[in-house]
Amino acid sequence: MDVGKQIRAIREGKGLSQGDIEKSSGLLRSYISRVEGGYTAPSLSTLERFAKALGVETYQLLFRDKGPAMPLRIQPKTTQPKSVRRLLRFFDRMGATNRKLLLALAAKLSKE
Repeated sequence: MDVGKQIRAIREGKGLSQGDIEKSSGLLRSYISRVEGGYTAPSLSTLERFAKALGVETYQLLFRDKGPAMPLRIQPKTTQPKSVRRLLRFFDRMGATNRKLLLALAAKLSKE
C-alpha cells in the first residue's frame, strides 16, 4: 500500500469527495487525484494539509491502521536511498507521541 492509496481509503471511509478535500486543504483536485493514483509523491507539508483535511494525524497517512505499525512505501524500495530506509525503520519503531514530535520538528524545519 502506498501513501496515495492510504489517503484515498481514509477519504472514502469518511465519505468525503476529492472536492471536499480540495475545499478544506486548498490543494487542487487534479493534484489530489495524482497523489491518490500514485503518480505524485506529496511533500511532508502537503501530507500535513491532507491530514488536517481528513481529520487524522500525519503519521496515519504513512502507516497502516491494523496490526503492527508497518511503514507504507512512498517509492519502490530499490529507488529509496539507504538513509530513507533507515529513517522509515526508526519511524516504524517509534510510539505515537514521538512520531508527532518528529513530524512537528520536521514541519518547523521545513518552514525556515
